[in-house]
Amino acid sequence: MFTETLARFAIETRTSDLPEPAIAAARDALIDTVGVALAGSREPVGELAARWARDIGAKPQAACWGRELATSPAEAAFANGICSHALDFDDTHPNLRGHPSATLLPAALAVGEAVGARGADVLAAHVLGMEIAGKLGCALGHAHYLRGWHMTSTVGVLAATAAAARLLGLDATGLRRAWGLAASQMSGLVRNFGTMTKPFHAGHAARCGVLSAWMARNGFTADEAILDGKGGALDTYRGEREGEAASDLERCLGRPWEILEPGIYVKRWPCCYSGHRTIGGLFELIERHRLQADEMEEVAIGFLPGGDTALVSRDPRTGLEGKFSVEYMVAALLLDGRLVLETFTDAMVRRPQARALMRKVRRYPIADDKLYSGISGHNDLAVRTPRGNFEARIDRVPGSPAWPLTERDRAAKFMDCATRVLGEAGAKRLLALAQRCRALADIRELTRATVPATVRPSRRRKTS
Repeated sequence: MFTETLARFAIETRTSDLPEPAIAAARDALIDTVGVALAGSREPVGELAARWARDIGAKPQAACWGRELATSPAEAAFANGICSHALDFDDTHPNLRGHPSATLLPAALAVGEAVGARGADVLAAHVLGMEIAGKLGCALGHAHYLRGWHMTSTVGVLAATAAAARLLGLDATGLRRAWGLAASQMSGLVRNFGTMTKPFHAGHAARCGVLSAWMARNGFTADEAILDGKGGALDTYRGEREGEAASDLERCLGRPWEILEPGIYVKRWPCCYSGHRTIGGLFELIERHRLQADEMEEVAIGFLPGGDTALVSRDPRTGLEGKFSVEYMVAALLLDGRLVLETFTDAMVRRPQARALMRKVRRYPIADDKLYSGISGHNDLAVRTPRGNFEARIDRVPGSPAWPLTERDRAAKFMDCATRVLGEAGAKRLLALAQRCRALADIRELTRATVPATVRPSRRRKTS
């Protein structure tokens, strides 16, 4: 039974049995996720999430990052999940075809804070949740996403449930019940990309993961084999083209670990990852040939089947829509020479120069009989100018294991995001804590450091 095999693996694998590189990768994911969440907490959608957490008035057990605000673990996971995905700057994973850490870490850190978990155990929950996410992503296959389901949310809720259940001390049977409840909360539509609802998906999955694990621990009943058989979650959500067989996936649990291979992809730029391969290739062409915006006649981008599904906006009018428009990404890069958080505002998208350049960007399909995600396969790029045509085939993605960010790149990204909320000293302190997360005896030492010093009074809530 696939449900039972996955549940036993997620719960019974000991923290001490996880390979060091996997724990290190989880630590790096934590640093990246908390950093982008802090910056995202000041976005309008992050402000709304905080208003909800205040209004609900739940028992303060877990922090809303970047604020003097605490709430229940489920609502903290919800708010922090929204903030983690608010800027679309968080990490991705090819097999999940979505964003793993934006659901896993808000759930794991909220539960870990509530129970006083060790840092090593929070990182282990992320590693094992990532394993579940990757394997279920393979089981559902690309067709699930191409039918319009946002896998960050649909698969993320099951992965977040596993992470929360492990930290709450459930046994494998308890996790199976929790998954039965979580599967009835699988949701999230690609149609909502470019709106506040996309980050809501991540927060929803994180909260439902915590809620489902809590309910199961307290006796709530649900189908205990929800991933198996006709009418189960996989059968219902797979789509016309089935993914990998459960029996094949069972044999490769942890061989290799999903967090290591294909690994987590870390974003260089705060926009949809499906455009990053094109942007990386265009950066190289600009540097090699000294291309200028005013000489552009056409930029043609070839996508394999499914490669630009997430790039839903061809004529964006808002900053959020611009994050899902390769046309705008190309125009902004040519005009400004960079893509930063400030690139994706309404005013920047509406610039006449940007709108004129967007009209010169053309997408075209590359014929293939397979389906691809935005970070698998390749893109073709052709730039036409009066002084010649310049072409490239880009078969790797910036921020992937094949084109990685350096440790210095990662730290700089974290500091750029976190300093906006914590100030430089606070951001450095939090980064130092996150870097030694594995050694922390109580994860609350880290979550306390997400609160700006200017609002961290000595009377702050007790967490014992």
